[in-house]
Amino acid sequence: MPNPLAFLMLAIWPIVTVVMFKRLGPERGVIWTLLAAYLILPELPAQYDFPLLPPLTKHTIPSLATFTCALLMFGYRGSILPHSHVGKLLLATFILSPMFTVMNNGEPVVFGEVGLPGLRTMDAVALVLTQAIMILPFLLARSFLNSGKTQRELMVAFMFAGLAYSIPMLIEVRLSPQLNQWIYGFYQHYFNQSVRFGGYRPVVFLYHGLWVAFFCMTALVCAVGLLREDRQRSKLFYFGCVVWLAGVLFLSKSLGSYLFALFLVPCVFFLGRVTQIKVAILLGLIATTYPVLKGFDLVPQQEMLEAAAAIDPDRAASLEFRFTNENTLLERAYEKPVFGWGSWGRNHILDPVNGNILTVTDGRWIIVIGVWGWVGFLAEFGLLLLPLILLWREAVAPREGEISPFIAPLSLLLGINMIDMVPNATITTLTWLLAGALTGYAEVLRAERLKEKRRSWVGLRWRPIL
Repeated sequence: MPNPLAFLMLAIWPIVTVVMFKRLGPERGVIWTLLAAYLILPELPAQYDFPLLPPLTKHTIPSLATFTCALLMFGYRGSILPHSHVGKLLLATFILSPMFTVMNNGEPVVFGEVGLPGLRTMDAVALVLTQAIMILPFLLARSFLNSGKTQRELMVAFMFAGLAYSIPMLIEVRLSPQLNQWIYGFYQHYFNQSVRFGGYRPVVFLYHGLWVAFFCMTALVCAVGLLREDRQRSKLFYFGCVVWLAGVLFLSKSLGSYLFALFLVPCVFFLGRVTQIKVAILLGLIATTYPVLKGFDLVPQQEMLEAAAAIDPDRAASLEFRFTNENTLLERAYEKPVFGWGSWGRNHILDPVNGNILTVTDGRWIIVIGVWGWVGFLAEFGLLLLPLILLWREAVAPREGEISPFIAPLSLLLGINMIDMVPNATITTLTWLLAGALTGYAEVLRAERLKEKRRSWVGLRWRPIL
């Protein structure tokens, strides 16, 4: 069980947020309050769970505190809704679709001698609030991180946070994942999943070692992007950061993050801006269409298992376990495909005697489809894919001003995060922060381009005839 320090850290974080905003200003305040909370605060089961309210956790408390401080201290900039009609529709669907899920799940679910209750009106309120809080980092980033300067600030923050986090990571590589146990009084996952390749992979204060490795890979890609675009004679420093983060990533013992880094680093270093954004869109489309391919048996499962077995038999066994659960849960989701089964584990298969959950949801896509249905899935993945499409539209459009080069690696990171959401549920506060920042910048670019177009049209209209 979490110790008093774990609950104290959650309780004082709003105060920490106020201090950081006063010292760092609005843009850096948004970045560092959310980033630090994600890396430092304790995971579940550390939470405050009040009646009729969503649980207050390391993900909801920082989002609420950051949004409130930004609103009261600096005011919300621009409209709270996305400019595009598609963005408005996706955002509204993401937040409000749980109401229809609840309306469609009033009956109990029975498995033999055990069952789960039907959803009630109070569940609709709590679920809508949960969705609204989850999307707050997206809205904050869209408002405060929508310039080329803040795109660079975001990459610098990820890189330096990765460098700082590498120290506790290396401690756990040597001593085994114990920091969360020592500091917060509990271990947040299954310890045996941290034993890899004759050693340990770090977990620190995140949910799982895979999350830590993915964040280290993110910091590495940001360092590579900063190295490529550096014009202040700091290339030696950034090169050192790249080498250090690559070494720490190697010690994190996560095959998926290895492959992501091997793919993204050359893309960031050698490809042009527009090409990188196209690759990011392709990654996002693959992740979004994966459930469709899975439903039509177009995913080459056997070939993937054989390839994994050639690398490591344990990884092949893990992948086969994932595929088996995905197939079972997908069949379950087909029983309520539009709005899903809702909360309380109704999307799972239960043991008919003791009520234990027999299925495991690893990928974010199968979680969302099972809980919120295809409507919820398209809303969530659509909000993540939309900024990539908007950025591509602005990157290829003729314009007078320059476009920040940092949107390209950030786009790739968002795209690869969507790919990782196929096998893992790695959607985090940082995912929404990236999506919101890219959406806001794409909207600013479009507004500037339309302004230039109107100005040129007016100049042409009133040009004197000689």
